[in-house]
Amino acid sequence: MDARALLKTGVKAALLAGEEILRIYLTDFHVETKSDNTPVTTADKASGAIIARELASTAIPLISEEDTIAPYEERKNWSRVWLIDPLDGTKEYVKRNGEFAVNIALVENNLPTIGIIYSPILKQIYFGAKGLGSFRITWNTSITELTPDRIADALFEYGHPLPLQITPAVYTMVASRSHLSREINDYLDKLKRLYGEVTLINAGSSIKQCWVAEGKAHEYPRFGKTMEWDTAAGQCILEEAGGALLHFETGQPLTYNKEDLQNPYFVAKRL
Repeated sequence: MDARALLKTGVKAALLAGEEILRIYLTDFHVETKSDNTPVTTADKASGAIIARELASTAIPLISEEDTIAPYEERKNWSRVWLIDPLDGTKEYVKRNGEFAVNIALVENNLPTIGIIYSPILKQIYFGAKGLGSFRITWNTSITELTPDRIADALFEYGHPLPLQITPAVYTMVASRSHLSREINDYLDKLKRLYGEVTLINAGSSIKQCWVAEGKAHEYPRFGKTMEWDTAAGQCILEEAGGALLHFETGQPLTYNKEDLQNPYFVAKRL
């Protein structure tokens, strides 16, 4: 499969997973606590199963938050791998505030080349592929009845190129709704010294990276624990929209399929 075919396959997987996530959202779903003290729901597992099924046709291995991960001795030989978070923002899903998403990324030689982030509640899908650009589709009255297959086949017909707007006149930082910290407050103070007035907006899940890509915010710093499946899709979308997701200390793009799948501190920003 070429990049366009892989992108379409990934988008269809995200949309189908989103349908199931929304179906479960309207029920009295079950919540468990994993060994790392984070929640997992029926929707996380159902979404992961749908995505794995849809991506099986690509014959590319996958790393998913909700599946057993192959040992590094095996993974290090993979030149291509899907990185998946079936339900990014599970805490927000449990709170029922709508700020959750499906993340799917293709990583080639340790860098993301396809990124897909779908917000089922906002009815928005962001997608990008190396060399093809980044786009957003928002469901409206003219496309609301289209099936996942039809949307996947018409990505560039319905997609609007990113960024969608000029960044705000007042410097704007987006931060995690559920992971605020003293470091974030200190960093915000630093930005205020640099730019004067600074607007802070809070949101959950990988949608924060998309807001930077589309021009709604100038940057999104993160000083807490994240995993590779939290950022790979957003990094591709950002890069293709003229932004970047960078290691906070080195200023270099994050890399993926590492032995340790935890990310360093990073900042997503407009360049």
